[in-house]
Amino acid sequence: MNEQEFVRTVAERTGLSRQEAADLTRATLETLAHRLSAGEARDLITELPEGLAEAVRRGTTDRIERFGHLDSVRRVAQRTMLKEEEADRGVRAVLALLREAISEKEFNDLMSQLGTDFSQALESAG
Repeated sequence: MNEQEFVRTVAERTGLSRQEAADLTRATLETLAHRLSAGEARDLITELPEGLAEAVRRGTTDRIERFGHLDSVRRVAQRTMLKEEEADRGVRAVLALLREAISEKEFNDLMSQLGTDFSQALESAG
């Protein structure tokens, strides 16, 4: 799946414009990268198209941050100027689409680092 297809699908699933979906996708990946080890971020980057991989690179830090799904939604909403409910739908859509776009092993590794809170948010998204 290329970056345009990814963003178009996020837009379709969230009801946002393509530009809003593109901003939301990048903000979500950048925010989630704060939760990942450098090694996991590198692994994720190898499975993403370049534009999306760049968002993960920008968010990767030397220190893993600990925050839950709701805090990630607030961070994404602040970065994108979307309402929190729009950001919540978007974060869930990005996670669901990552499940489709990357290998099962990589997705499981990603979710193990994000934690139960994110898994529950994803499962409630369907």
